[in-house]
Amino acid sequence: MAKILAYTTPAMGHFFPISVLLTELRDRGHDIALRTLAAGVDAGLGMGFATAPVDPRIEHMPLDDGGATNLQQGLTRVRDLFARRAEYEVPELTKAINDVRPDVLIVDPNCWGAFAVAEASGLPWASFWAFLPYLRSKGTPPWGPGVRPWPGPIGRLRDALLRRRFTALDSWVGPMNVIRAELDLPPLNSIDDYGRRAPLTLVATAQPFDYPHPDWDDSIQLIGACSYDPAPPTEPEWLTQLDRPIVLASTSSEDQGDSELARVALAALADQPVHVVATFPAGVPTDLRAPANATVCQFVPHSLVLDRAACAITHGGMGVTQKALTRGVPVCVVPYGRDQLEVARRVEVAKCGTWLSPRDLTARRMRDKVLQAMKMTEGARRVADGYAATGGAAHGADVIEQRLLTSMPAPRRGSE
Repeated sequence: MAKILAYTTPAMGHFFPISVLLTELRDRGHDIALRTLAAGVDAGLGMGFATAPVDPRIEHMPLDDGGATNLQQGLTRVRDLFARRAEYEVPELTKAINDVRPDVLIVDPNCWGAFAVAEASGLPWASFWAFLPYLRSKGTPPWGPGVRPWPGPIGRLRDALLRRRFTALDSWVGPMNVIRAELDLPPLNSIDDYGRRAPLTLVATAQPFDYPHPDWDDSIQLIGACSYDPAPPTEPEWLTQLDRPIVLASTSSEDQGDSELARVALAALADQPVHVVATFPAGVPTDLRAPANATVCQFVPHSLVLDRAACAITHGGMGVTQKALTRGVPVCVVPYGRDQLEVARRVEVAKCGTWLSPRDLTARRMRDKVLQAMKMTEGARRVADGYAATGGAAHGADVIEQRLLTSMPAPRRGSE
């Protein structure tokens, strides 16, 4: 049995996917410690992890990129926030290592300070990506703007020009190197250099949703969607009574100004033979009025809705988008920032749904995009098959045991 310490950024969209991997490791007999957001502590304890909240000063610095006027500005705000958080992550993870005495570390790449501590610790460690990684790859466009892959020499020229123009991620390296210098680590040369520091990189997605990466080595492992489903509660009575095709409209758990997508979805589908379930995790707007064919709530387990859904409308968050696709449910994505443009483009390229820019968000356009997506179940099922083919969290646990725990006795498996 190994002691495994995981450190994640304070966001439910990161806590849930890593908890799927940690649960698999727990079931194999490993001892799991977790540092995460305060709202996830009880859930982590319930999963059998020794869970504690990250420094509250980290949570008191929320992402403020929702009001950014463009992607570059949004990523610049993210850079400044991650750099400020790192000041507290360094001593916190250092203390956690001293307290837990882990055999292995698993660190979220959005935690720049914790990432540097993991590298400096000398312990075996892995990075866990709950989002599409910004690692360079042959034939793949620069990460961020969500442009379509374009093979051949013209595509390579376009990608080179885009990299010169899109510099937001490159600007992250300077603050990262300040942190690294404090820990006597060598400076990074690029954002790609940062993304490849871990001896093992686990990414919660799979092809054909993600693009092919022929030049990635096997230190980078795709392990499926890692979609989290809590113990199924009793299905709400109103849900059991629905006899129309269901469309889920979901907004972000962190306010990105994306509530408009659900508002428009309600209007767009008010005269369609479907039932819209709209969720607002960041809070239901007080002035919202639902049409007769809709149910509005702050929260309902998405799995209950998606098991019966014909389509999901999302903001492009990896969690809810992939949760729909694992069930073969096509999606309509309205991306607002962060990695969401990349998610939306992959949905389009994989032919498992549609995308609609927030700038073009009208009821008519939304209706057209949703009706188009509802016909793309074949592509969604193909993506679901791709997730399953990776082996999922079991594959992630396998490579951790094989590559990071090879000098330890084989753990017992809880299921045996």
